[in-house]
Amino acid sequence: MSRFPTVRPRRLRRRGALRRMVAETRLDPSQLVLPMFVVAGEDVERPIRSMPGHAQLSVDRAVKVAAAAATRGVGGVILFGIPDEKDDIGSPAWDPDGPVPRALEALAAEVPALVRWADVCLCEYTSHGHCGPLSGETVDNDATLPLLARAAVAYAAAGADVVAPSDMMDGRVAALRAGLDDAGHDNIAICSYAVKYASAYYGPFRDAAGSTPSFGDRRSYQMDPPNRREARREALLDIDEGADMVMVKPAGPYLDIVSEVRRLVDVPIAAYQVSGEFSMIQAAAERDWIDRDRVMAESLIGIARAGADVILTYFATEAATMLQES
Repeated sequence: MSRFPTVRPRRLRRRGALRRMVAETRLDPSQLVLPMFVVAGEDVERPIRSMPGHAQLSVDRAVKVAAAAATRGVGGVILFGIPDEKDDIGSPAWDPDGPVPRALEALAAEVPALVRWADVCLCEYTSHGHCGPLSGETVDNDATLPLLARAAVAYAAAGADVVAPSDMMDGRVAALRAGLDDAGHDNIAICSYAVKYASAYYGPFRDAAGSTPSFGDRRSYQMDPPNRREARREALLDIDEGADMVMVKPAGPYLDIVSEVRRLVDVPIAAYQVSGEFSMIQAAAERDWIDRDRVMAESLIGIARAGADVILTYFATEAATMLQES
């Protein structure tokens, strides 16, 4: 007779190679997308105080950072533009000579293996910091849609593979799909920020992108954190409008939502490990309170385990390096 216990799960944990062989969730560098902040000029690198290791970069510097990420196997980059000038409707967003179109062109020429994503929103480009033109102190949803489509077409023409509307206006996916198709860019994918919460975790990003609203906040168009059923509705609406992928943002505090959307839809799911998540890990590691690399890896595998196919993360290059070495 066998001695108690008969079943010993620890048998499959005793060696690292064996643990890796039976791992239920796997993370590959190709699943990672690195967010980058692009500015005008040449040889510009402005460190972002609240995001150690990241900076606002001119196109030439951005290409070098992207190339380094590509050598580590990172799958793609997503670009956020920081213009020299802004106006009340965000027109610099579709300027073909703006930082994002120029960066897309340069990346297509010099780092073609990377998937080129372009964030589509107007908050970085409007003088008031909201995601579209205003009617009084409220964003005019329907007036914003053609402007978002115009930006998406500009990015597609410059070489984007994926456009990612993050504005949370109703009907934006349909507007982008129609605009892209009408302009002959029917092959460009849309990854909608379908489930984007009005989160306190965005603070460092707003420093990096210069997109803090000059008044009020974005709770009238971003989702309320307590809501779960609304996330399902938003994802389904965007897929019905033509989204090829849907995103949940932030990732870490909303893993239940990532899992919920994964059970609901068959399209690929992206999750954005946002600036606040990144900066908290960095800050704790700087104080020697945590093991940075282990926490980084654990946070990313948790996002993948919840159901994300693609992870946007400021740790992309470091995580890819760790995955390659292991």
